[in-house]
Amino acid sequence: MNISEMTEKANDLFVLPESVTRLKACMDDQASSIDDISEIIAYDPALTTQLLRVSNSALYRFPNRIDTVTKAIQVVGTRSTYDLALAYGVSHAFKDIDSQIIDLDKFWEQSVSCGLLAKYFTDVRNIREPERLFVAGLLHNIGELVAVTFNPDGVKKCQRFTAQVSPVELQRAVFGFTYTELSASLIKAWSLPETIYQPISMMNKTETPSSDVETCILQLSYVLALDNVNPEIYPSYNNLEPHLPQQLALDDNDLEDALDITNLQCVSVISLFNPSAFMLY
Repeated sequence: MNISEMTEKANDLFVLPESVTRLKACMDDQASSIDDISEIIAYDPALTTQLLRVSNSALYRFPNRIDTVTKAIQVVGTRSTYDLALAYGVSHAFKDIDSQIIDLDKFWEQSVSCGLLAKYFTDVRNIREPERLFVAGLLHNIGELVAVTFNPDGVKKCQRFTAQVSPVELQRAVFGFTYTELSASLIKAWSLPETIYQPISMMNKTETPSSDVETCILQLSYVLALDNVNPEIYPSYNNLEPHLPQQLALDDNDLEDALDITNLQCVSVISLFNPSAFMLY
């Protein structure tokens, strides 16, 4: 099954919550207001709970507790609210994935770690709306969840990566494409923003330096998260290509700071986006 066929099947099987699709339509409407956005979120208790949890989480550390959707939107921003709702909607779409094929806790640990690192580096570079890069990092590997559904044996083969053979090399050998490319293809099929799927599609194409800063951030975040979450396989910075931090004017101390800060955030943030935690709230 090629990437187009798998995307088409996944598009039929994995469906975003109605509130997320309605929210996208609202965001695309220039005449919409904060009240319109609040109303859509308020009709979905799970999304309301998620937004308030995220707003009061380690992602933001606001000094005062946020207890209404309207306040959350005012503080976080309408665009960021949509990005966070999108992250919830996509992760919720995969809530029934078979955990016997892959370690879902480790899957979400790497996804969240990549997202937090991307947000951190975006903040460092003073790029607007860092939540967008957080969401791209968080969703970069949903292609693996799609592959679990349609080719579990192939996924098992791709889990056998080592210090000598990377996950990306195995994915290309087994499937003919990478999980990030499949992720980007599905996100595009869902008619979600190009600013999310375009940098994801380039995450593993690190053979030559990219001129796009956001792509560089995601590429760097991916390899740091991969090494960080798999210490039994990779020593620190094992997969780091020197040009990745150099393009962002980052040195070793900057990378250490990024890992230290995001590792502290990771445990609490995982509980916000791992679908296994949704039913607890």
